Amino acid sequence: MDSPNFGFLAVLLCVTMTLVTAEDPYHFFEWKVTYGTLSPLGVPQQAILINGKFPGPVINCTSNNNILVNVFNQLDEPLMFTWNGVQHRKNSWVDGTPGTMCPIQPGTNFTYKFQVKDQIGTYYYFPTTALHRAAGGIGILQVHSRPLIPVPFDNPADEFAVVIGDWFNKGHKSMKSLLDGGKSIGRPDGIHINGKSAQVGAQIEPSWTFEAGKTYRFRVCNAGMRTSVNFRFQGHDMKLVELEGSHLMQNDYMSMDLHVGQCMSVLVTADQPPKDYYLVVSSRFTKTPHSAVATVRYTGGKGPPSPDLPPHPPGNTAGIAWSINQFRSFRWNLTASAARPNPQGSYHYGKINITRTIKLVNSRNYIDGKLRFALNGVSHLETKTPLKLAEYFGVADKEFKYDLMPDDPPAEVEKNVKIAPNVLNGTYRNFIEIIFENRENTIQTYHLDGYSFFAVAIEPGRWAPEKRKNYNLEDAVSRHNVAVFPGCWAAIMTTLDNAGMWNLRSEMWERFYLGQQMYFSVLSPERSLRDEYSLPDTTQLCGIVTGLPKPAGYV
Repeated sequence: MDSPNFGFLAVLLCVTMTLVTAEDPYHFFEWKVTYGTLSPLGVPQQAILINGKFPGPVINCTSNNNILVNVFNQLDEPLMFTWNGVQHRKNSWVDGTPGTMCPIQPGTNFTYKFQVKDQIGTYYYFPTTALHRAAGGIGILQVHSRPLIPVPFDNPADEFAVVIGDWFNKGHKSMKSLLDGGKSIGRPDGIHINGKSAQVGAQIEPSWTFEAGKTYRFRVCNAGMRTSVNFRFQGHDMKLVELEGSHLMQNDYMSMDLHVGQCMSVLVTADQPPKDYYLVVSSRFTKTPHSAVATVRYTGGKGPPSPDLPPHPPGNTAGIAWSINQFRSFRWNLTASAARPNPQGSYHYGKINITRTIKLVNSRNYIDGKLRFALNGVSHLETKTPLKLAEYFGVADKEFKYDLMPDDPPAEVEKNVKIAPNVLNGTYRNFIEIIFENRENTIQTYHLDGYSFFAVAIEPGRWAPEKRKNYNLEDAVSRHNVAVFPGCWAAIMTTLDNAGMWNLRSEMWERFYLGQQMYFSVLSPERSLRDEYSLPDTTQLCGIVTGLPKPAGYV
């Protein structure tokens, strides 16, 4: 852990020395993370602010840039950030999950250093410790294409970062106490847009300003706790141009479903009579509907937004079919110039033989009267020593066992659930298929750290090998998150070409906290710096590795 001044100065000195070798540009950020008070729904509660704000600062960078974020933890409890969708090539050391890093202790600071290697697109960051995600500490990370690489649309007049999601009035510490006591956090109390939750007719200041005839890019992320949402602009179509780091074949939409953990970019053209218009965000697939609005104002426009809102998409079963069809309309733009994932060439994924199939079935369980969630009968338990550190120091056998979870779910997956660290060995550079099968009556969303994957299918029913004939093996979108609807399955494909310890998790944070997650340990057999970085000198040690001599690094 760095001291408040000298550690960061040391990093700056190292960076200054390396700049002469023509490295990619560096961006430096200094964050002071504090508590504050927010009242999105009219109920004051403790929130987590970065430099006094929620949402936090936008990290604006370009493909291959190096990012250094010096985080000062001024909370009264440990803190850690993850960078949702950033692949951290060869560098799971800064992934910011409990299985990879020790948290930043109160009153100390730590500098995250990573590179947005071969990536473009829209992502977000958030705290992974405790139930901090429910309180804030969230912001957008946007990665532009390099200036000489054309994008498949004209430069917008401006870009706007939008964090949306559900909000609870319970407070993050009360919610954590509920989960620790074996109970659920319950349903959210409302929806927020960039930390505010205005309703139709309220006197609110405009969030964004349009000039007639110009086009604007909205980068929108659902960073909520559990609720899928739909967003739409009053009187304006949206052109979807980017989804989780991939340029798409461009289609116009009246409204977009955005599931927990997902991000996308839409273009909106100011082609309506000059006045005010609403951006509407509403909950999806929930028994109690929630919504919020924000205002777009045309320069020189006259008149408030109309109270007549654009139509909400259908709900319940019909809404599931509607949302699946929207997923099927997404197609990767294979001709666009952009950074491509998986440099071994696996973007030709339809021509690669599958070496391993992992079928994951989620379950909701009560063990000794306490709520838990599991994958294939294993409910993940966090260890005192981060899994990656235990593995690197050669003491993994003292903290966890590999491969407790089978690749196929047991016949009665909800019975005899184990609570234990859930780590699967992954063979470096193997091409794998993961099936998510949802037998519950609630929607699920999943995220895989360290990789992009190809979401090749979502269909109702149970998966079987013959279902592969329905896969999109040509232009499925390379992305980081996938939704799995009630009574449905989803299939993804990826190459395990990024060595490290990587978290596969439910993005429903109650489920993540209570065990619906696992880790892939992907080791390079050559222990080479070409494949994975050695343990950074600035890494904080904790648990059983505290005080142990540092192993020999990779060469």
